[in-house]
Amino acid sequence: MLRWLGFGRRLVGLGVLAAVLLAAAGAPSGNSGRAQAQPAIEMPVPKTAQAQARAQAQAPDLKTRIAIYRKRLAAYKKARRAYEKRVAPYWRAVTAARAMRRRKRAKGQTITLEDYVREQPLLYTGPPEPRDPEAKRKPTDIPVVADFLRHAKAHFGFTPQPPATEMDYKRAYARVAAAAGLTKEACVKVYGFEATGNGRYDIQAGFEYGRPGEHAISTALGYNQLLTTNSVGLVAANGDRFLDALREKAARASGARRAALQEKIAALAKMIRFTRTVKNDWYAHGRLAKTEKGQGVHALNLDIDIGPLLQTQKLLDSVLFARRNGYRAPLAAAELEMMNLTGDGNGFDMVTMPAAMRAKVPTSNFFQQHGYERNPVAIRNNTVAKLIAATDATMEKEARLQGAQDLAAAFDGLGRGGE
Repeated sequence: MLRWLGFGRRLVGLGVLAAVLLAAAGAPSGNSGRAQAQPAIEMPVPKTAQAQARAQAQAPDLKTRIAIYRKRLAAYKKARRAYEKRVAPYWRAVTAARAMRRRKRAKGQTITLEDYVREQPLLYTGPPEPRDPEAKRKPTDIPVVADFLRHAKAHFGFTPQPPATEMDYKRAYARVAAAAGLTKEACVKVYGFEATGNGRYDIQAGFEYGRPGEHAISTALGYNQLLTTNSVGLVAANGDRFLDALREKAARASGARRAALQEKIAALAKMIRFTRTVKNDWYAHGRLAKTEKGQGVHALNLDIDIGPLLQTQKLLDSVLFARRNGYRAPLAAAELEMMNLTGDGNGFDMVTMPAAMRAKVPTSNFFQQHGYERNPVAIRNNTVAKLIAATDATMEKEARLQGAQDLAAAFDGLGRGGE
C-alpha cells in the first residue's frame, strides 16, 4: 500500500440547534364555521442554512462556470507547459543516472556520489488544474475484496478459507515468515507501516480506519499490502513451492481438512497455469492482474494456508535480491521497506548507499517525475537519509499498536505447539 499519502483525521463541527416556541392566537370563526387563514409564522433560519442560501443565490450559472473553468484551464496549461519545459532536463538526467548505475552495478563497479543527480527538483507552484463543472464524478473502479472473492469462485472454483480468528492468521504468517528466515522485528515493523499497526489479514488500501465514505485507493491487500500484479507475479514464480507446502500439509491431514487442502491444491494449480500464460515480466503480469482471472488470483491472500505464503514471499524476494547482489548484512526493517515500496532495484540502491551519501542524495533519484510529484512524503523528506528516518519513525510508532503487538506475540509463541 502507498502509505506515503497520509490520511488526516476529519474534524466535524457540532452546531447547537435552539428551539423557538411561538404562541399563536386562536382563530376567530366566521358564519361558515370554517377557520380563517392565519398569517404565516416565519421560523428563524439557522445561520448555516442562511449561508447556504446566500451561496446558492450568488453561485454563477453553468454557462458562467464553464467560462471560468476554461479561463483557469488555459492558465493552468500555460503554466504547466512552462514548468515541464524547465524540469524536463532534470528528469532526463535522473533517468540517465539510474540507467548508468544499473550498468555499473552489473559490472561490479562501485557506485559513487557522482552517479546521482544531487540537485533537488524544481517543484510546480503554478495554478492547480481546475475541475470541469460538466464532468461527473465517477465511482472508483478499483476492485475490492468482494470482487476478488467473486472472480476466484467463478474462474477457479476457489473460495479462500478465512482464519477462525485474526490471531490464527498472525500465527500462520509468523510460522511461514520465521521458516523463511525473516526476523520478528522486520515483519512486525513492516506490518505496522503497511497495515497501520492494527490491520486485519484482509485489509485493503483505503479502508484502513473504518470511516464513512472510505473507498479503495489501490488493490493493495493484507499485512504487506500486495497489489494484484504482485500476486500474479508471485504465483507465477513461486507457485510450485506453494503447491509443495500445501501437499506437505495434506499428507499430514485427514478427513475434511485433507479434502479441503486437496481442493486448494487443484485451484492453485489452475491459477499457476493462468499466471504463466505470459512471460515473467511486471508489465505482462500487470495486464493479467487487470482481468477477472487476475483478480481471482489475488483472493489467495485471504486464505489461511496460502495467504501467508504470498505475503512472506514478497518480503523474502527483497532479501534474496540483496543477497544475489552481494549484500549479506541483515536488512533493517526500514531498509526492507524501501525495497518493498520502491521496488528491489531502487530499494537496494538506497540500502547499499553509505550513510554519508544518504544525507546528500535526493529522493527524486528513485522516482519517475509524476510519481514524485504525487508523493508529499518523499518531497518533504527529500534525501535518502530523511526518507529512511521518517519511515523508521512511523514503523516505531505503529509497531506499538495492538495488532503489531499481537503479531510479535505470534512470533514469540513459535515452537509452543500448533501446525
